[in-house]
Amino acid sequence: MAHVVTEPCVNCKYTDCVVVCPMECFYGDDRQLYIDPDECIDCGACIPECPVEAIYMDVNVPGQWTEYVQLNAERVRVLKPAGARVLEKQPRPAGP
Repeated sequence: MAHVVTEPCVNCKYTDCVVVCPMECFYGDDRQLYIDPDECIDCGACIPECPVEAIYMDVNVPGQWTEYVQLNAERVRVLKPAGARVLEKQPRPAGP
């Protein structure tokens, strides 16, 4: 099992969750954050830190966002070799 970042994170760019992750398993692109399902230990520390409530355990992802389970895994496979790990809270860009 692993935790999954879902649709509320799209274009949100809060990174509060990454600083509490003991496994440093968050990756990001210009769209959103993703969790590496192979590195996540299901500690749940990231869940209360997400201000938009976008993080769920993979078995608890709401039905309308189930495709995000696969999306997280796929994007991490691309972002990991590119060095897109997010380790620190980043300034949130201005705008909507």
